[in-house]
Amino acid sequence: MKFTPEKYNMPDIPMAPFIDVKEITDLLAGVKPEKREVEAVIAKSLDKQRLSLQDTATLIKADDPESISRIKQAARQLKEAVYGNRIVLFAPLYVGNYCINNCIYCGFHMKNKDAVRITLSRDQLIHEVESLVDEGQKRLILVFGEHKQYSPQFIAETVRTVYNLKKGHGEIRRVNINAAPLTVDGFRMVKEAGIGTYQIFQETYHPEMYKLYHPSGPKKDYNNRLTALDRAQEAGLDDVGIGALFGLYDWRFEAMALIRHTNHLEACYNVGPHTISFPRLQAASNMAVDKKYELRDDDFARMVAILRLAVPYTGLICTARENADVRREVLQYGVSQIDGGTKLEIGAYAEKSEATQNLNREQFQVKDSRSLHHVIDTLLDDGYLPSFCTACYRKGRTGEHFMEFSVPGFIKRFCTPNAIYTLAEYLEDYASEAQKQKGYQLIEKQLLQLEAPLVAQIHTTIERIRQGERDLYL
Repeated sequence: MKFTPEKYNMPDIPMAPFIDVKEITDLLAGVKPEKREVEAVIAKSLDKQRLSLQDTATLIKADDPESISRIKQAARQLKEAVYGNRIVLFAPLYVGNYCINNCIYCGFHMKNKDAVRITLSRDQLIHEVESLVDEGQKRLILVFGEHKQYSPQFIAETVRTVYNLKKGHGEIRRVNINAAPLTVDGFRMVKEAGIGTYQIFQETYHPEMYKLYHPSGPKKDYNNRLTALDRAQEAGLDDVGIGALFGLYDWRFEAMALIRHTNHLEACYNVGPHTISFPRLQAASNMAVDKKYELRDDDFARMVAILRLAVPYTGLICTARENADVRREVLQYGVSQIDGGTKLEIGAYAEKSEATQNLNREQFQVKDSRSLHHVIDTLLDDGYLPSFCTACYRKGRTGEHFMEFSVPGFIKRFCTPNAIYTLAEYLEDYASEAQKQKGYQLIEKQLLQLEAPLVAQIHTTIERIRQGERDLYL
């Protein structure tokens, strides 16, 4: 499908900056919208149309309790229409925390002499992945500091090592990356290793605040980071993820800037980000950040609902930075991916330690330390369908191809069966008997919503899984 670009003071040109602070600020400074204006924007979103920057500003400025409730209700309705009750699960795996940047909000910053620096050896990496596989994980995001040792060659080789590991029925089927910006050639090399999404978060989109938080290191170059995912697209890596670290500046500006970034990618490459992340600032070793821009829980939930309405087909990720109660709430309003069983201390998965978190060995504090088993149990109790699906990546349904399937809604023909198959695998290989019974009850309930021919096909495939076959997908 083709997108109709908006007109901005700063036009969309590949590989060129696109954030205009005054433009965003002016949109947010306008008068509070009337109820009919809010309803018109909501109706547009429920029609599964992408919202403009002006539309998004309308929802942000609608800050009275009645409007906020209406926005949340609509977000819940839209999420159900586009995603159903599927929730995709993954785990982060920190490979190395050496860093030459000095981001003052991050426990890995270069001047933090208390940080314990580690890069996993190949054997250590294998032990970490085996431990994650033993829990039932199928999707990882590998995280690297910005350092010369974490070159594109190193990242690509790490990815291949992860993909080559098999243990019983277990394996990692999709590896995403969160690492420093690369050159076009660097992105091309990493893509050839078979990665899924490459994430780069701008942290804050406000240029002056960005300078404050990034006093030294390569990351201080705002425009280089802002245009990094353009280079990924130029390299043919069309599956990218964007994000902002909420708590560094006004959440309203950052939410608008995320939509502006989405619009830029759509205008230049005809495909937006596959995912948007919105982590909130958490405690970190030797962190020195004023809490002036701290985002309250109620505004956080409201912001998630607005993002869902603004980008109906973009995955929204809520990580274990948030506590279990907050994550449970925002799942209603649009979150489609969460992590489970998360440990940020390098090497901690293999150690299987339940010790208290040590911030000197982690990038930031985790608020949801539940095991994957516990996270899945809660999802099942709440009627969600846990999914480890990776089919689209291996069938080439990414970038523009993904949009061709997802925007008309056809993706549900693939996603629901594939989610069921991956859940059945988990239930057979890793679940307790009680959880297995609970999971199959939810699957049967899910099948009541599908057409008879597809239900028969799913039952046949589940039986094949019970007989020992794995990695079956559409």
